[in-house]
Amino acid sequence: MLCQICKEHEATIHLTEISDGKRVEMHLCQGCAVEQGIAAKSQMSLNELLSNLLASAPADDEIAIDSQKDVVCPCCGYTLEQFRKESLLGCPNDYEVFEKALTPLIEKAHQSSTTHCGKVPVSAPADTKRQTELLAMKQKLETSIKAEDYETAAHLRDKINKLEN
Repeated sequence: MLCQICKEHEATIHLTEISDGKRVEMHLCQGCAVEQGIAAKSQMSLNELLSNLLASAPADDEIAIDSQKDVVCPCCGYTLEQFRKESLLGCPNDYEVFEKALTPLIEKAHQSSTTHCGKVPVSAPADTKRQTELLAMKQKLETSIKAEDYETAAHLRDKINKLEN
């Protein structure tokens, strides 16, 4: 699809606006979007993100990286040094092989989380959203209890009970 403004370049940014119940779509190329002042957040691949974090790893993370410096993946023969240079892992097995070095980087990139939690679609039924909210609160409750933050835990417990009833 061509850009609606210049009609020359391929549209890579697609905007949808709903106003007064009417849906208006705009399809723009990168250049026209910049000219219109529409900031397009550039996506970064996971490998590129991990590589950038690896390159700027602080001293604590460097210990984990150095401990796996000579480790080689038995499936693809990749090393952590190759990952540093190429910003790519060799195979899915590398996540397990280089786990000690990659885990701190992944945690840093995802605010201390290594578990994918996904998102709930806007069009999801209210019951699904409620269940997702309950699950998230229960996880926070568990974290609060482990951290011995009983005041927050009590507050979360009350909110959970209110939602469940």
